[in-house]
Amino acid sequence: MDLFRHDPSINLLPCDGVAHYHGPILNGMEAQGYFDALLAGVPWRHDELVIFGQRRVTARKVAWYGDRPYAYAYSGTVKQALPWSAELLALKALVEKRSQATYNSCLLNLYHDGSEGMSWHSDDEKTILKDAPNASVSLGAQRKFSFRHKVSKETVSLTLEDGSLLVMKGTTQTHWLHSLPKSTKITAPRINLTFRTMAE
Repeated sequence: MDLFRHDPSINLLPCDGVAHYHGPILNGMEAQGYFDALLAGVPWRHDELVIFGQRRVTARKVAWYGDRPYAYAYSGTVKQALPWSAELLALKALVEKRSQATYNSCLLNLYHDGSEGMSWHSDDEKTILKDAPNASVSLGAQRKFSFRHKVSKETVSLTLEDGSLLVMKGTTQTHWLHSLPKSTKITAPRINLTFRTMAE
């Protein structure tokens, strides 16, 4: 099923979770300004993962920020949160206002083009507060984003636009996987910011 909704009151998921797509919350000039500032100002690093006992370095780059130097452990790697920048604090305030929730950390991913994506996964690490909202901001290239139910295998897909906001909450991470499929048609870069709440 392919969905392209801008009504944040609509739940994109048919069961076992809640996902609201707000559409663009930044105009084109604002989105480009944040994209340029983050691309130049964030200390991007290649992600290192341990998959089936083998350490792999991803093509995409990441950065991790938070209220405190939270340790974020996933896929055999641990990151220490950096202090917020002015741009990230401004985006955090906007996201908190739109989503009616608060967040204490943010994971940034830089995808250089469509050859880089994210395989099926859930943001359900033990260090993340269970069932807390998860707010994803997209900057740059439009990309397809998909959900897949862990039991029924039902899928829901949508296109994440430049400057848009997607909020996942409730039991979404418990019952659904999500992914960013690769695409040879995408030649432009994308920055994704996932605001979340780490357990204190």
